[in-house]
Amino acid sequence: MKTYSAKPSEVERKWYLIDAEGVVLGRLAATVATLLRGKHKPMYTPHIDTGDHVVVINADKVRLTGRKLTQKRFYWHTGYPGGIKSKTMEQILDGKHPQRVVEKAIERMVPRGPLGRAQLRKLRVYTGGEHPHTAQQPEPLDLAARNPKNKRSH
Repeated sequence: MKTYSAKPSEVERKWYLIDAEGVVLGRLAATVATLLRGKHKPMYTPHIDTGDHVVVINADKVRLTGRKLTQKRFYWHTGYPGGIKSKTMEQILDGKHPQRVVEKAIERMVPRGPLGRAQLRKLRVYTGGEHPHTAQQPEPLDLAARNPKNKRSH
């Protein structure tokens, strides 16, 4: 028996719509990364982009467990002496681009390299409840209802 290997021409892509309101960030990112990579399909092939398109709405209303909102810090350096900067997760979510929290969480769960970048191009993240992809008829995927741990009160 030969091992099946998907060809790019055989891949059929679906569109999924995920509402991130009240969903735990890590669980959301893990599910979206699986969909983007195509690991939920039986035709999954590691070196071929078999993933689907994912639209995430209400990214600014994502939840974090524990004290991550106030204690988790992100650091970067400006390149100048003494130029280390940091922000807490709360500052980023209340800031100008709160959708970047979701984008970065998903980006860090996808492999680095040309294939990972191609898979991330199929991700669209929006802060509000509106999105411009209604023509693609995305299939709603209710993550909060899948597992009680996906939606936490803290």
